[in-house]
Amino acid sequence: MNAVSGVSYPVESRHPGWPARLGPLRVAAGEVALRPVRLRDAGEWSRVRLRDRAHLEMWEPTGVGPWPERNAFWSWPSQWAALRSLARRGQCLPFTITLDGRLAGQITVGNVIRASLRSAWIGYWVSSEVVRGGVATAAVALVTDHAFGPAGLHRLEATVRPENVASLRVLTKAGYRQEGLFERYLDVAGAWRDHYCFAVTREETGAGLVSRLVAAGRADYA
Repeated sequence: MNAVSGVSYPVESRHPGWPARLGPLRVAAGEVALRPVRLRDAGEWSRVRLRDRAHLEMWEPTGVGPWPERNAFWSWPSQWAALRSLARRGQCLPFTITLDGRLAGQITVGNVIRASLRSAWIGYWVSSEVVRGGVATAAVALVTDHAFGPAGLHRLEATVRPENVASLRVLTKAGYRQEGLFERYLDVAGAWRDHYCFAVTREETGAGLVSRLVAAGRADYA
């Protein structure tokens, strides 16, 4: 605690909730865990991203340069450094999703705002080889509970295109609710696309989203 003018208030670390390891949870596809992104993820990250272009590009914000360049082995170090820098400043929590110890995707809590708002957004992608195996849902539940616990946040948002049926299912199964439609919200695949806004607040999660998945039989503690 610290005190100013006789008023006490809690003092947080510069980057609460970071770094951290989350999980594991066992789902249909295997054992899911989250860990901080690493520089040595470059090779596997690039391999999965280049292979899965058709699976990922239609849902992700339009980037600068062609897909092969943006997802090449040599492009990862600058992305990793930027994510780590933001994490150390308490502005994001970037995690690698692993399945049975191998890289299976990424999930990030981004644009962290504290003070009286205490909110952020989450974004994620998973390998085409693990879709429909419960990996993304487990990752969303793990990171949400962490954000509302050690990271000290109160509200999380996720935006998803109406056409992205798989991601809509992930958010719904994880415990998020749809709040509305953001028209022409993001430039995706070369055009301004509508996105649904999903959200959840700390009060809505009760004992946690992970415990809900376990209770529903969609996951188990590993």
